[in-house]
Amino acid sequence: MVEVNPQPESEHRPSVPQAGLSIGEAARRTGVSVHTLRYYERVGLVVTPVDRTDAGRRRYHRLDLEWITVCTRLRATGMSIRGIRRYAELVAAGQGNEEERLDLLESHRDEVLARIAELQENLRLIGHKIDVYRGRLAAGDADRLWAPIRSPGAH
Repeated sequence: MVEVNPQPESEHRPSVPQAGLSIGEAARRTGVSVHTLRYYERVGLVVTPVDRTDAGRRRYHRLDLEWITVCTRLRATGMSIRGIRRYAELVAAGQGNEEERLDLLESHRDEVLARIAELQENLRLIGHKIDVYRGRLAAGDADRLWAPIRSPGAH
């Protein structure tokens, strides 16, 4: 499964013991809750069945942690659970659907870029308002920043 490499090769990845990690340790390493890990599994976001001990406890391996990181980053950028599930289904299905995976990721990237552009525009407005406040405070006439009082009957 080559699909799960969320980090550039130059970044250090902590080792995972051969026996895998408990769900608590996997949660700690991935930055999500134990509940989230169980939820991801329950709603079909995992691409391979999570390993279990003889006692039935979940054991997570390096590829599991990398895939969870992919899911959490997609989620953090606004991809729906349905979208992540579809992506997971495509990855789990193996070769032959790379174009569909690419389309899905490009579409999501375009949505993220549009949201970033909107946020940048909103940030420019906030910056302008900050400049106005600083200027009025420095000029000593900050009282002019209050909303005008409407006269009765005015709309």
